[in-house]
Amino acid sequence: MHTDFDRCVRAVRSRDARFDGWFFTAVLTTRIYCRPSCPAAPPKDRNMTFYPSAAAAQQAGFRACKRCRPDAVPGSPRWNERADLVARAMRLIGDGTVDREGVQGLADRLGYSTRQVERQLLAELGAGPLALARAQRAQTARILIETSALPMADVAFAAGFASIRTFNETVREVFALTPTELRTRASGTGVPAAPGTLTLRLPFRAPLCPDNLFGLLAATAVPGVEEWRDGAYHRTLRLPYGHGTVALSPRPDHIACRLALTDQRDLAGAISRCRRLLDLDADPEAVDTHLRTDPHLAPLVDKNPGRRVPRTVDAEELAVRAVLGQQVSTAAARTLAARLVAAHGEPVAVPDGGLTHLFPSAQALAALDPGALAMPAGRRATLVRTVEALASGELALGVGSDWAKARDRLAALPGIGPWTAGLIAMRGLGDPDAFLPTDLGIRRAAARTGLPGTPAALSRHAAAWRPWRAYAVQYLWSADDHAAARMPATV
Repeated sequence: MHTDFDRCVRAVRSRDARFDGWFFTAVLTTRIYCRPSCPAAPPKDRNMTFYPSAAAAQQAGFRACKRCRPDAVPGSPRWNERADLVARAMRLIGDGTVDREGVQGLADRLGYSTRQVERQLLAELGAGPLALARAQRAQTARILIETSALPMADVAFAAGFASIRTFNETVREVFALTPTELRTRASGTGVPAAPGTLTLRLPFRAPLCPDNLFGLLAATAVPGVEEWRDGAYHRTLRLPYGHGTVALSPRPDHIACRLALTDQRDLAGAISRCRRLLDLDADPEAVDTHLRTDPHLAPLVDKNPGRRVPRTVDAEELAVRAVLGQQVSTAAARTLAARLVAAHGEPVAVPDGGLTHLFPSAQALAALDPGALAMPAGRRATLVRTVEALASGELALGVGSDWAKARDRLAALPGIGPWTAGLIAMRGLGDPDAFLPTDLGIRRAAARTGLPGTPAALSRHAAAWRPWRAYAVQYLWSADDHAAARMPATV
């Protein structure tokens, strides 16, 4: 979009927040870059230029606006809507892969050469992987500076910088303030977090309907790993450098997020996973406008616009739970998962309420005795084979995985049918077009709304909903009066 000058100018002059994250406005006279919705008076057209990413604007010598904070906008929805090389690379960069493994590690995960990865990122985003990772480090540093009392040296290394000097230089270049000045400006602007925790706001594009997001997460919460408490969804997180816990609660204009991490270097990855869990980078205007063209869906969309797809912080965990949930009730699936957690989960160092364990890794589950699983032999065999494929790397479901290859691998596993594969694609891989025509709730909703009743006929009708069929699933599920479709009661 950044190449359409007239359209970008119109968005800036109308201060249209829908375009925040789609492109960035750089002002040639002040050398500042802003989000499209910046409240400052727009510059003259001839003094504006546009960039597809904050990293590209920073690389061109522009610094972030202190008023609109363009580094804190929702991420571009493109990276969660697509499965090509650039989108996969951006998801991995967001998860901290470049900081942990370098550009070569990023290329290895993608299955391309470093030259190919750099060329494609430069062509689409105006910045290579190092510049994109640097922009993310700067934003992580800002969060730590403003929301924690960590010494600046600890902030530098937690944000992924190799040296304090590089940290100081980057913060000054990007924000036109020293780290100490950033902390001074932020002091007194919020409620101090408890020691060892970070409190931050996760932005999103309005509208956002939280009912099905938090309703499903609470209804399917696995004891020991997840719980709904005090108006927030709590869960444990397995992260590259350690583990943590998070509490997420909806607010009118943001998601309140409280993180407790054993290693602050996991901050960027933890934020990325929480945003992915709640689908916060979605573009609800585009999704809802498209789905409203179907008269069967329009009333559901109009009733509660802005529904998101509840995803996951760990696709391997989701795959195991999807198998456990085959042909059983939600309560039975939770019971089975809780038994696995109690027997094979890793205890957390400091329990938080009912959060006592990390969900067991595929490697830990690969060592279990199949005979100890209280489930039918067929489903037990499916679980064992799925866990083996995950542990060996035969089945890759990470944030940078190729969706088509992953679905092919899933389909090849005995006992993984269309419903299970579709659920893993929708919530684990994040495919916005995943569809579940055989799901019982979908078929009940179809009957209630006048849609075709058989899976084959419904699939043909749903072709018009592409590429947003996963969102259509959320609206159809909402037609049924069940706990997973409404906000949980505060307890």
